[in-house]
Amino acid sequence: MHLRYITYFTWLGEELITVQNFPAWVCDVCGHRRYDEKSISWLAMLLNPDAGKPTELKHVPHRNRPRPTSHPPAES
Repeated sequence: MHLRYITYFTWLGEELITVQNFPAWVCDVCGHRRYDEKSISWLAMLLNPDAGKPTELKHVPHRNRPRPTSHPPAES
């Protein structure tokens, strides 16, 4: 197995994605390819449409606080 830089093909939904110069271990006898795990992880993160989005939106209720007034209340 030797490290080579090949064109990687994958499907993202119905679109074919190609990545040039992708690192892979290739057998020089049979041609079997084993892709670099770290590179696969990075590519999966880049192609993930939810990357960088929060996983769950949390609603934080506001406390009922008295609103400030622009003038003090009238004295009796």
